[in-house]
Amino acid sequence: MRSAAAGEGAPRGEDAPRKERPWRRKGEANFDKPTLPGMIARYTLMILIMFITVGPFIWQLSTSLKGPMEDIYTFPPNLIPLEPTLANYGEVTRTIPVVSYAWHSLLVSVATVITNVIFATVAGYALASMRFRGKALIMGLILSTLLLPAEVTLTSQYLTIKSLGLANTLAGVFLPTAVTAINVLLMTTAAASVPPSIMDAAAIDGASTFQRIRHILWPNVKGMASVVALMSFIQAWDDFLWPLVVLSDPAKYTLTVGMQYLNSTFGSNPRVVAAGTMIALLPIILLFISTQKQFFRGVEAGGVKG
Repeated sequence: MRSAAAGEGAPRGEDAPRKERPWRRKGEANFDKPTLPGMIARYTLMILIMFITVGPFIWQLSTSLKGPMEDIYTFPPNLIPLEPTLANYGEVTRTIPVVSYAWHSLLVSVATVITNVIFATVAGYALASMRFRGKALIMGLILSTLLLPAEVTLTSQYLTIKSLGLANTLAGVFLPTAVTAINVLLMTTAAASVPPSIMDAAAIDGASTFQRIRHILWPNVKGMASVVALMSFIQAWDDFLWPLVVLSDPAKYTLTVGMQYLNSTFGSNPRVVAAGTMIALLPIILLFISTQKQFFRGVEAGGVKG
């Protein structure tokens, strides 16, 4: 009877208190605290990747600061100049109009950023949220353009720009990249994360298409828009082949095309060429440093924020 009474008072089934289970079973690997060989492998891989990606940049920077009497081909390379000098940068500014070329590149890059963000956002909304005939066909055509190398369409683009009277103009440099297929796909993916029920509710409440884009879509895709903006700026700033084809007047060159003049003039002096390369890279480095938080936040963003 006592045992029965004790049994009646004891909680059973789901009411029974569960025994505290350990967070990790014995013998399981602790990924938060890797073993010594694992830690060595991690840091070795990180150093190798940093050497491959950052190494050429550091070598170019070191070369641009070395004087004419210092050997730049020693092995292992001497990355710290014995007598640092800025004379190579002065030679670049005396040889080409750096400020004018940088201004041209800035105009093209800013215009490319603005049009890509606007047009890619609108196109992403249409492909992700609107229902219309031929949407699958349009998406397939956009995807197919990613399979074509840029050199394939170079001739047709130039003939189009020339027929519009935009050859040898900065507008002709900018127009073919006013909106790109990859940016449309990125914004379409971001727009697809917005639940259709929210868009339908806004439409029932009388919100126009512009209001739905402005007040519902944009707050949820502006993170991806920052990625599109940064990548568009880098692509436009670094573009070399297309401006070289379109522009024939040296006074209208962009910075990357103008720097090519250094290779022909100072081909035997890689110090000056390295200084010109650093001048062309500096704006991109500063831009990425100042916007890296927004960039990585946009990469990680997804879904509707509560």
